[in-house]
Amino acid sequence: MTTYMSREVQEGLEAARKAALRKSSRLRVGVGEPAYPVLKMWEDGFSVDAATVPPLRGLVDLYDGTNHLRHALIVLSSEDDGIVRYEYKLSTAPAKDAPLDFYRDPGAPVALLPE
Repeated sequence: MTTYMSREVQEGLEAARKAALRKSSRLRVGVGEPAYPVLKMWEDGFSVDAATVPPLRGLVDLYDGTNHLRHALIVLSSEDDGIVRYEYKLSTAPAKDAPLDFYRDPGAPVALLPE
């Protein structure tokens, strides 16, 4: 038994699948100021919709809503069916404080009291 679907039905199903992925995901990828929706994210990469996101390259920031997840250096992995997959060359968690350029003694006083 063979199943045949017209081209219009297949395109409609593909559009519905992409819309469902966009709605279910709070993930965003930021390149400077604009942030674009991420369809899916996994351990070593993520995917975006080729129709709504311009080609990405270099350093990006990944967000879950407003929560900053990571800084990542990315490269294009593959593109098929309108979905672009990127892989991380380097991925680091964002730091809350600036890195110190000196050693801070753990036993040092926090503040000095005036005399």
